[in-house]
Amino acid sequence: MSDKPANHATSLKRGLTLPLLTLYGLGVTIGAGIYVLVGITAAEAGLYAPISFIIAAGTVAFTGFTYAELCTRYPVSAGEAAFVEKGFNSNSLALVVGLLVIASGVVSSAAISIGATGYLNSFIPLSPMVLTALIIMLLGLVAVWGIVESVTIAAIFTLIELAGLALVLYYGVSLKPDLVGELGSLIPPATGAAWAGITSAGLLAFFAFVGFEDIANVAEEVKDPGKTLPPAIILTLLIATLLYVAVVSVIVLAVPMETLTKSAAPLALVFEKAGSGTSKLFDAIASIATINGLLIQMIMASRVLYGMASRGTMPAIFAPVNSVTRTPLNATLMIVVIVLALALFFPIAELAKATSTLVLFVFVLVNLALLSLKWRGEPAAPGAFEVPLWVPVMGCITSSLLLLSGLF
Repeated sequence: MSDKPANHATSLKRGLTLPLLTLYGLGVTIGAGIYVLVGITAAEAGLYAPISFIIAAGTVAFTGFTYAELCTRYPVSAGEAAFVEKGFNSNSLALVVGLLVIASGVVSSAAISIGATGYLNSFIPLSPMVLTALIIMLLGLVAVWGIVESVTIAAIFTLIELAGLALVLYYGVSLKPDLVGELGSLIPPATGAAWAGITSAGLLAFFAFVGFEDIANVAEEVKDPGKTLPPAIILTLLIATLLYVAVVSVIVLAVPMETLTKSAAPLALVFEKAGSGTSKLFDAIASIATINGLLIQMIMASRVLYGMASRGTMPAIFAPVNSVTRTPLNATLMIVVIVLALALFFPIAELAKATSTLVLFVFVLVNLALLSLKWRGEPAAPGAFEVPLWVPVMGCITSSLLLLSGLF
């Protein structure tokens, strides 16, 4: 696998700046988790769900810095596959990692599409299967339109979903004015039963952070990737963590746990007593948020498939870039078909856990790849972002522990 894609008549367009790239990362991260998984996480961790999100954030932080260095060393599509190929000198392992990343993208997209249907049903009274299929196909068309166009739409959607979370915080505190005084109840006791639920829910909470790594896979469409990619990754993780802990804390304190754990649209519960107008407004925002996460995940998966095909590790049919849209048309269409099949036949909780497991396994290998590069003394390019040796070590350990916690 080379650092540059094979030559084609048309190349990808470099149009993404730091604001667009950060909003891209936030869009998929926030849409993928907080709007969909709060109830499922609370079902396992109970009142201590915010702790599960903190554990997941700590796990992701080390790996985030690892990605920040590697994507400046090798700013290419199918980034993880390139990282692993360079770290282990193995095309076979790079192929496996690339396939795992594609799998995580399509499985995550399927999970998000189911969550989007839960919110959209209040506006469009179609059967969940029909509505899910329509959402996926429509966003597939947006994804092939153009990278700047589709990411600009995603950025606008991201600003809307951030406003939605601000509404959740405001109405959650309004619903229970003494909520701040109860924050101490979120601290778990030192008992095995409580922490078993917290660590188990940590794997689900980790799904809420899936998305920051997508930034590395659009590197060939970023202006000045060496200076743009690392801050975009760091800002995405920092903003997402602060929002998650605040929102989950408010939700588990303001909404009865029995109601929360059974809801397909958990954040909407805060607005049940706010009036039909406010409730409908939030349902619209939540629909946009989840749709946004789906759009960005499909863009990512298509770029990985394109990147691998352009380097000869996947069928060449997925390598061409359309001369009009400057997007990988065949790769995107294949991703849409796979997402559609998964969304129609698998439940959201299983899809979320499968995504987390796949991504964690990739994280372990990516951290080991950077560790190997540093151990061998492979120099980074002049001006590249660099982290100490202990960062990929901790990234590997924390990702491995969270992965094992979900397997037993």
